[in-house]
Amino acid sequence: MSDAAVIPGQTPAAYQPGEMASAEDAGGPARSQTEAKSKKKRRLEYPPAPQPLPVPVIDNHAHLDFRDGQVQVSVAQHLDTAEALGVAGAVLVGYDVASSEFSVAAAQSEPRAKAAVALHPNDAPRLNEQGQYDAAFARIAELTTQPEVVAVGETGLDYFRTGDWGRDFQRRSFYDHIALAEQRGLALQIHDREAHNDVVSVLKDTPELPRSVVFHCFSGDAELARICNANGWYMSFAGTVTFKNSAGLREALAVADPQLILAETDSPFLTPHPYRGQPNAPYLIPQTMRLMAEVRGAELGQFCQQIMFNTHQAYGHWV
Repeated sequence: MSDAAVIPGQTPAAYQPGEMASAEDAGGPARSQTEAKSKKKRRLEYPPAPQPLPVPVIDNHAHLDFRDGQVQVSVAQHLDTAEALGVAGAVLVGYDVASSEFSVAAAQSEPRAKAAVALHPNDAPRLNEQGQYDAAFARIAELTTQPEVVAVGETGLDYFRTGDWGRDFQRRSFYDHIALAEQRGLALQIHDREAHNDVVSVLKDTPELPRSVVFHCFSGDAELARICNANGWYMSFAGTVTFKNSAGLREALAVADPQLILAETDSPFLTPHPYRGQPNAPYLIPQTMRLMAEVRGAELGQFCQQIMFNTHQAYGHWV
């Protein structure tokens, strides 16, 4: 744990611009510095620290290999800052071979982290066209033998970025990852974007599902939440649930089975309101958790206890 104090209302020390390399110069994957739709320059300052949570939770989906903002922050710095605000650990999530290897290596050196490994549904069709899918998936399968890996993900279907040309192979890859998670006894983290019906169809078509099925960054409505309730599938809510235009998400959260709710950042993306568009990090989960507890009409401490219990049920205990 870092000796640097994390003061609510102030940007944590590790996230303040200083003499460290800028995100542009540091190498490796980096988030775009412009808004996807408007192409306007994003605010690159990390938000101030929120008030700490009264009971610890775990961020069950973070991409700490992705850089953002104007500083380069290590996994240990991310988790030190988060821990000071009641975020005890994180699942570091892979989306290709390199990020999956990063997540496993980080979890091997950091006891507060665990790893998830997979090929992203947007990448699988491209890898197949290049003749590289089988080798890449074999490497993912090899990584799942490491004890630090608790989930296969993120995998699933994405009809927003991949058109008709790639959807059949997305489904093939999704089935491959489901089978791998079931064989290894791991959780499954699903990326579902504009593909709710087909994701549910694939899951219901699969004879043996993994031990835990998690809809990462849950983006459905109350109807999908009820389907998840009926099947025992976890719903992980990110900063999107706090957005002003996300009434449907809040309706889904309100009807979700309390034993199936998880919380995540998807950092460095999906920063909660009122910091939407700025860089995100695990220390900002308290911002989302408070809104979630309010939607549920729950006392914050008890709600945190439930989220932590659910996370352990989904992935196992490590913090």
